[in-house]
Amino acid sequence: MISMRQLFLQHQAQTSDFPLMIEVERAEGVYMFGSQGERYLDLISGIGVSNVGHRHPRVVQAIHDQLGKYMHLMVYGEFVQAPQAQLAQALCSTLPQRLNNVYLLNSGTEAVEGALKLAKRYTGRTELISCRNAYHGSTQGALSVNGSESFKHAFRPLLPDVRHIRYNQTEDLAHITRRTAAVIVETVQGEAGVRVPENDYLLALRRRCDAVGALLILDEIQSGFGRTGTFWAFEQFGLEPDILLCAKGMGGGMPIGAFIAPQEIMAAFKNDPILGHLTTFGGHPVSCAASLATIQTIQEENLIAGVAHKAALFKELLVHPRIRQIRNCGLMMAAEFESFAVLKAVIDRAILNGVLTDWFLFCDNSMRIAPPLTITEEQIREACQIILRSIEETVKR
Repeated sequence: MISMRQLFLQHQAQTSDFPLMIEVERAEGVYMFGSQGERYLDLISGIGVSNVGHRHPRVVQAIHDQLGKYMHLMVYGEFVQAPQAQLAQALCSTLPQRLNNVYLLNSGTEAVEGALKLAKRYTGRTELISCRNAYHGSTQGALSVNGSESFKHAFRPLLPDVRHIRYNQTEDLAHITRRTAAVIVETVQGEAGVRVPENDYLLALRRRCDAVGALLILDEIQSGFGRTGTFWAFEQFGLEPDILLCAKGMGGGMPIGAFIAPQEIMAAFKNDPILGHLTTFGGHPVSCAASLATIQTIQEENLIAGVAHKAALFKELLVHPRIRQIRNCGLMMAAEFESFAVLKAVIDRAILNGVLTDWFLFCDNSMRIAPPLTITEEQIREACQIILRSIEETVKR
């Protein structure tokens, strides 16, 4: 009989020549379990998705309850559906009063696409500005504002009139002018290896956008939903965006994304042309029910309160000559090694020893650490012990 691995390799589209090939049979909390009884402690949460852990009972129950009522009914924005309306209200309740209108979608990259369209339509301008080493998704518009040419060159031509500036470099803000429709920036740069804004950079960016009438789009697709120690990372830096992007940790494991803006900005999609942005499956009621349960879980289990302590424990325990530094904003963490070769050997050994980690697209010498916010101190100690043992085992080889 043909195995699942053979089916995977023969019929499922591949994105690299070296997939991890871990066959997962089930997952629970911070653990994933293989078909042969293997157990993996998940330190990356599906790349920032499982903030409340795998299959949180409250999320599973919400999915089950919604399945008993209805699934897809109609394209987004036509029918009044309780899961969508309740989720939109819950999202707005976590935000400054001005951010009061939610457009629900299927993913983070779709949120980027919608926000870029909205910015150009609302301002009547064409120029888009993003940061070097930024990651905003892989569809053509999102790829256009990604900050790494190595990921883009094979797919050009992409969107015209896109400029890139350096993150954390205030002198580059002069490139934002009255031609600029929007600046899109990750509140905390993810795939660059967890780069945190410094020296009031985001405040200076906010002031420059205000001065020239450009919209500020904050991408919190990785950093939102409690990951950094506040519900939204921007809360720590004293500013508000014009458009906010979220996804990943939003759905408790279900696919969902959104862009959020003031009602007067979002209204630009209503005319000239009518139906300025459309989605068939965006705001799927099952995903919305899961997302609402995720928000309630984060809030009612007070998961954010433990983020700083848990991050500090990782930093206290992960001390080794091979680890050069650890950068973090809450439980969005990067442990830097000498090189990709050294890191890859450690990652491979850690997987064999039962801990799943990863590297970053634009910082391949740094280990990604972004566990579920539900991880316990005991599990952190277990994970760190395995990582340190894996480092020692690679040194001895």
